[in-house]
Amino acid sequence: MSASSPALAAVPAPPARGPARERQSRLYALDGLRLLAALMVCLYHYAGRGGPVSGSWHQSPAQVFPTLSQAAAYGCLGVQFFFVISGFVICMSSWGRTLGDFFRSRVARLYPAYWAALVLVTAAAVALPVVVHPVRPDEFLVNLTMLQQPMGADRVLGVCWTLWVEVRFYALFALCVVLRGVTYRRVVLFACVWTLAAVVCRTSGNALIEQLVMPEYAPFFIGGLALYLIHRFGGDLLLWGIVAVSWLLGQSTATTGLWHPGAQGDFHRNPYVILAIVTVAFAAVAAVAVGWTRWASWRWLVTAGALTYPFYLVHEHLGWFVIRVLHRGLGLPPWPTLAATVLGMLALAWLLYRFVEKPFGPRLKRALKKARTPGASAGALS
Repeated sequence: MSASSPALAAVPAPPARGPARERQSRLYALDGLRLLAALMVCLYHYAGRGGPVSGSWHQSPAQVFPTLSQAAAYGCLGVQFFFVISGFVICMSSWGRTLGDFFRSRVARLYPAYWAALVLVTAAAVALPVVVHPVRPDEFLVNLTMLQQPMGADRVLGVCWTLWVEVRFYALFALCVVLRGVTYRRVVLFACVWTLAAVVCRTSGNALIEQLVMPEYAPFFIGGLALYLIHRFGGDLLLWGIVAVSWLLGQSTATTGLWHPGAQGDFHRNPYVILAIVTVAFAAVAAVAVGWTRWASWRWLVTAGALTYPFYLVHEHLGWFVIRVLHRGLGLPPWPTLAATVLGMLALAWLLYRFVEKPFGPRLKRALKKARTPGASAGALS
């Protein structure tokens, strides 16, 4: 197929690759974007919303940080940024892997730090329930599965609703693409069918279909998938068209979900700013896809990427505890409290990476690889 042809009659050959260092530099930039998205969400939880964090500051963050809170209110869009990156990374990491490889890698990546975060947040809630009340023991046990939302149990981690979205994306991609082997054609077909399903299901009125198709978030994952294909095979009209449609639908769902006309209490969002942030999210990952970020080859970006997931898990509730202790308990001014809390959560994230993820992730993966029925031959999950 020619570079500009949208037909699927043939698969485009991957373009000639540069040196290994060039390919790695693109991943460095992606790691930096992941941490940037996590810091956006962190800023939102500390200074861009009300609720429990207001109790930790002893007043609304809008009064504590009159200027910063106006920008922090948009930090929640870091979640959509994450989903674009996730589509890119999942397509990249699943290429050439079996369904079993994909399953083991996701479980080993998600669960060790997640379980540790559950224990830390629950311990903090027991020690200082005035900030966040601990959940019941039965609900804590359900949280260990990461399926607490469909089970209707209270969440230990406020951010874990995004993990439920990610898990559904993994399941869809695994069953529709990875099961038969990841190829250009299958990813493109999956992206196109999912886009159509996401649009059509909005008129179905069926809650189950909406849970499976996720019309609110599908465009971001799909855009990331297409951007990885551009990174791997080069861009053409079809792939850039998928990205463009995903951006058009994604900005609509983000604006619909996050902008409300009229009075909004202490925090206000402008629909034009929402559009701009969604556009920047797609453009940033697109810059990685086409190689414009190859100059970003700093080694510290690898560490930044490694810290992102544990930081994302612990920053919200544990951060509220730290803010309350430092600001209301010890009388530290707001700005030093904010800086110390963010740095403290990054330090805790490093500890989780170093002493939980790094040793136990590979062990869990190896244990899952050994967990086969005795005497059974290798099959689809091998």
